[in-house]
Amino acid sequence: MSRRVRLGVNIDHVATVRNARGGAHPDPARAAEQALAAGADGITAHLREDRRHITDADIEVLSALCRRANRPLNLEMAVTDEMLAIALRHKPHAACLVPERREEVTTEGGLAVAGHAARIKPVVQALSDAGVRVSLFIEPSPEQVEAAVAVGAHVVEFHTGRYCLLSGQERAAEFDRLKAAAAQAHALGLEVHAGHGLDYATAGAILDIPEIMELNIGHFLIGEAVFVGLDAAIRRMRAAMDAALAEQGA
Repeated sequence: MSRRVRLGVNIDHVATVRNARGGAHPDPARAAEQALAAGADGITAHLREDRRHITDADIEVLSALCRRANRPLNLEMAVTDEMLAIALRHKPHAACLVPERREEVTTEGGLAVAGHAARIKPVVQALSDAGVRVSLFIEPSPEQVEAAVAVGAHVVEFHTGRYCLLSGQERAAEFDRLKAAAAQAHALGLEVHAGHGLDYATAGAILDIPEIMELNIGHFLIGEAVFVGLDAAIRRMRAAMDAALAEQGA
């Protein structure tokens, strides 16, 4: 029987389109409902400090929606007191700690956990004590994996953006780096996720790494939805993932 890898759908950029004009359309909550109906295993949303897309009101609605649907909400958040307070108030299924810089268009790299345990570990502990599963969005390096274990994370999500942008031997080398880091993380007791920049082809290819249990994909799916609809985009992604796993005989 093939292993099944979960698909989390990030709906941030539905809110980006809404906020470009103001008002209430398109509604991220409606996108979340459609995503779950199309086969997403959970919803991911990043509440940024500058609220450039997802808002506090969105998190309120998405938290209730996911509870009703009995599906996980993965709250991406910066390591700040404000975001910790919000996460503790809503208690999502999972919180993924990510780096955040105001000038960046999107998350451009992994969280620097190594060397910053004093800042990160108390946040991980507080979330864990509240029953929130903590993930760290990191680069696939031995130092960052070891640091993730040291601060008490349950999950690491490897940044696949570099892999997706490269080609040829450079992409192969980055794949090897991801594969080694995933094996290390699994051996140390961490669950392994991956995300950033993935499309139909790269999502299937990255699943050649057997330790990966979840992919989180947003921008590509929302972009595809412009042309084929969100339901069709998610169903095709789910099919691409399942086909890749079946081909491996996983």
